[in-house]
Amino acid sequence: MSVEIGLVGIAALFVMILFGVNVMIALGSVGVVGLAALVGLDAATSVLRTIFFSTTHSFHFSVIPLFLLMGFFALRAGLGSDVFEAAEKWLGGLKGGLAISTTLAAAGFGAASGSSVGTATVFTKIALPEMLDRGYNKSLAAASIAIAGTLAVMIPPSSVVVIYGILTDSSIGSLLIAGLLPGLVFAGIICAAIYITVLRHPDYAPYVENTATWREKFYSLRLAGPLALVIFCIIAGLYTGAFTPTEAGGVGCLLTFILAVFRQKGFRGIQVIPTLIDTARTSAMIFGIIICALVFSRFLALSGLTQQIGDYLTTLDVNRWVVVFLITLIYLVLGMMMDSPALLAISLPITHPVMMKLGFDPIWFGTYVVLLCEIAAVTPPVGINCFVVQATSEGRVELEDVFRGLIPFVLAGFAMLITLCVFPGLALLLPHMMR
Repeated sequence: MSVEIGLVGIAALFVMILFGVNVMIALGSVGVVGLAALVGLDAATSVLRTIFFSTTHSFHFSVIPLFLLMGFFALRAGLGSDVFEAAEKWLGGLKGGLAISTTLAAAGFGAASGSSVGTATVFTKIALPEMLDRGYNKSLAAASIAIAGTLAVMIPPSSVVVIYGILTDSSIGSLLIAGLLPGLVFAGIICAAIYITVLRHPDYAPYVENTATWREKFYSLRLAGPLALVIFCIIAGLYTGAFTPTEAGGVGCLLTFILAVFRQKGFRGIQVIPTLIDTARTSAMIFGIIICALVFSRFLALSGLTQQIGDYLTTLDVNRWVVVFLITLIYLVLGMMMDSPALLAISLPITHPVMMKLGFDPIWFGTYVVLLCEIAAVTPPVGINCFVVQATSEGRVELEDVFRGLIPFVLAGFAMLITLCVFPGLALLLPHMMR
């Protein structure tokens, strides 16, 4: 009977989401009602008290607002334009050089912002007009920005990675470091996809000779260079154990704030109070989703459904990579309908125990899942990054233009997934060395 209650709970959750109910409310309400049905109202209330206390007093939670604040400082200060200017000066002379510059600049800026949507928004404003004015194909220009935004979540620091660590009780420091090499490799694959596309369709990106002098190239690093140094300090500190993820967030906030003050020549342009309010609002939303997800997870565990699903999948007479393939399809479908925190909150109570029983490393699986969430963020027909690019373009591109140009980049995403499966050491090398 308990398993049936668990199945009813999952069905109710998806019905509520399809009817537009907020994911946090859906997770929390189904979890509370399900616990009451399984163990009674008094026992359910006791479980809720335990979850709320053990979650909200956790030191790990302070990482999220610090990383978010660091990203908001980077966004408010306009640091994305500095990174793009430097990348364009150095790489603008390549075939498809502006699109390649956008990808690498998004990787650098994304490491400071940690937001896929934020990075796509910034570079739509900065890079899209530049590409269109130089005769770039609309689909190539818009789609390259949409996929470049996904690098923000792969390359540390990343709040989505922290959410995975909290929900699965994994090492957050190891998870953050694990995303570095896959993120850089993914950036390279995206650049290769752009280059091959331009070789096949030369009219998509007219060649423009790079006239920047060496003096101009090095001068362009005046602000992009310090931002790169900030990111390096955070990653190096995490890798060497000089500070914890929470301390890394604090150091990143301080350094990004100083850089933003220097960039804006004062406090006015940073809008400190609105930035703090936005950080608090976003943090509260993420905290709510995590807490409600833990309530829902406890409900599924007590129902025995998670155990039964895990036992069924692990006893199937198939290769374990078949199960990985099925889980990949589930994430791609669900990721079209919701953002990464909500997707992780709903799926991990089921998928994580299954993958652990199959013998996969939790750090590798975390990197794989985050990559899946970001590929889903650009996959038609819903892909949230695509809507962000179209909405921010001020009518210069249509949604169809973005979707039309995504084919080579979605294939690049699948190539990265396969690469991560064939070479799991990409995600595990640095964490193992760090240990």
